This record gives sequence, C-alpha cells and structure tokens, in this order.
Amino acid sequence: MDFAQDLFSTRRGTLIVGAGAAILAAVVLIVYLHSYRNSLKGSSAPVSVLVAKDLIQKGTPGEIVASRAHSQTGSIPKGQLQAGALTDRGSLAGLVAARDIYAGQQLSAADFVPAPPNSLQGKLTGTYRAINVTSDAEHGLLGQVSAGDHLDVFVGMSLQQTGGTQPIIKLLATDLLVLRAPIAGSGQLTLRAPGTVAAQIAYAQDNGHLWFVLRPASGSRPINPPIINLQAILSLKPVKK
Repeated sequence: MDFAQDLFSTRRGTLIVGAGAAILAAVVLIVYLHSYRNSLKGSSAPVSVLVAKDLIQKGTPGEIVASRAHSQTGSIPKGQLQAGALTDRGSLAGLVAARDIYAGQQLSAADFVPAPPNSLQGKLTGTYRAINVTSDAEHGLLGQVSAGDHLDVFVGMSLQQTGGTQPIIKLLATDLLVLRAPIAGSGQLTLRAPGTVAAQIAYAQDNGHLWFVLRPASGSRPINPPIINLQAILSLKPVKK
C-alpha cells in the first residue's frame, strides 16, 4: 500500500504508471487490430455456394433445381454467405422449391420444403407432361404393367372414305414412361409424354381406341409398322421365327 502511495506521490512514479498504461493500451490496440484484420480476411475469403441460373418457380422439384441447367456453383466472399446456404446438389433430393427463386440468388435451406408424397413433378421436365388414359386388362395390360415400364401406343380409328368407313390401326407413340398403374382390372394409366403426343393421345382417347404395348426392359429396337387396315392384313405374309 505504501509502495503504491509512494509511486503516485512522485513525478517519476507517475511517469512510470503512465508509461505502463500507454504500453498496455498499445498492446490492447495491437491485439484488436490483429483480430479485426483476421475477421476481414475471413469474411472476404471465397466460399462456394449453389446459385440459381434462371427463374426457379415455386414447386419445382429439387432434383431439377440441382441440374446444371438451373443452378451453378458460385464463389462469393464468406461474409456474404446467407444462413443455410446450400453447397451440395445432393441435398436437394426429395425437396421442392417453397417460393420463386430468381436468377443469381443463393440457394438456401429456407427456400425448400419436403416434396409431397407420390408427387409426379420430379419426373417431368421441359415439354413433358403427365396424362391419364382409361384402359382395361385387354387394351392396356392392366395388372401386368407397373410404374417405370415403357409402352408403345397404337390407336384404332374409323377412317372416312368414299363409300363408307374403314377401320385402321396406327402406331401413335413409342417409349412412353408409365408413371402410375392400377393393380388390376379397369382403371387409369398415368403416362409421361411430350406435350404434342399428349394432345394426340387425348384426341385418340375421345375418338378411337387405344392399345398399349409393353416394350422390352432393355435392348428394345425401334419399330415402324405401316398403317394396318384390311388390305394390309390380307397382303401380309406369315412371319417366320
């Protein structure tokens, strides 16, 4: 206690205390500036993040968003990284966009929600559409066709000609994916088809008869049968194996 009083009671002691305080302040300042510079360096360090390439509409499946057609990996300063920002494309599996996401926007966990169960959206891209067609076990192999199978579609219609009508069968579409199929009996097949083909199928469903033919699981070859009518049937030669 006496030492402290003596230290402050003399000019020399006051100078020593002042110098010590100045040194301590300088040390604190140096430590602060070092920490500040490090924080600046850390916030400016580049990090990777997924960024939208174009408008991603609400409800878009995560698998589609994850494609390189709709998102890209960008590099931004760490300080500009949004909370929950996504860097792994695989993390989008099973999700759908919860809101519209605009071009250049970072993709974050808050932008996505779990996809509804049994959603077809993840299986549709570009010009592809899902269409329901009513069929039965005879025309549509119902009970034998499952989701994931591929079908060719034939249409049977009556062709108006001079002197009457002539029934014909024509190949309408090939290699259509079955999205959903009933277990057995009469019911609906849900098919994936290009928009134009979907319109043709809709017209044929209302004005003719559709036949669904199962394709091989692998090694399928293209077919191009002619329009089948009575004359074609009568002119056909027996097929030898």
